[in-house]
Amino acid sequence: MAIVIAALAAGAAGCTTSSAEIQPLPGSLTYNGRVIHSPYRPGAVVKHTFLGKFGYRVSERYVVQPDGTLKLTYQNVGQDYYIE
Repeated sequence: MAIVIAALAAGAAGCTTSSAEIQPLPGSLTYNGRVIHSPYRPGAVVKHTFLGKFGYRVSERYVVQPDGTLKLTYQNVGQDYYIE
């Protein structure tokens, strides 16, 4: 049991967290430095979904900043079809 706990602790110690910003993909609202101004109030969440590279579905969430611009806060890329 002690070996298992030691292995888990060593594995967790090797994990690193990254605070890097999410990069917009082709098709994202803010791709290539585009500045989009939202009519929604600051703090509102704007969702955006599109088909990306190889037909993968990309889901994104933006938060409206105090100046009305959008900041990309979440991005998920997954298959657009069901595989059996």
